[in-house]
Amino acid sequence: MYAIVEILGDQVKVSPGEDVVVPFMDGKKEGDELTFDRVMLISGENEPIIGQPVIEGAQIKAKVVGHFRDEKIIVFKKKRRTGYHKKQGHRQDLTRLMVEEIITG
Repeated sequence: MYAIVEILGDQVKVSPGEDVVVPFMDGKKEGDELTFDRVMLISGENEPIIGQPVIEGAQIKAKVVGHFRDEKIIVFKKKRRTGYHKKQGHRQDLTRLMVEEIITG
């Protein structure tokens, strides 16, 4: 069984018992219980349930495992023949969630 849910603007495929990486959730601590209700699709053994745009009454229960930072992304800008070059780095803050259960509507 899996579901597609919207978390902070990103659509994520989740299954019970798996870890999911989402954008940083400010104000959430390790061990917090979360519920997401913007479930767009649930697929199980039978035919999938598709929301228009969301499934009424469906929820995803998850727990915050921790926060971490992604690998560094290098941004290099250059203009030829002018001597202009600029190197910047960036690391994105992320949150890891453990999906506990999918509740159908």
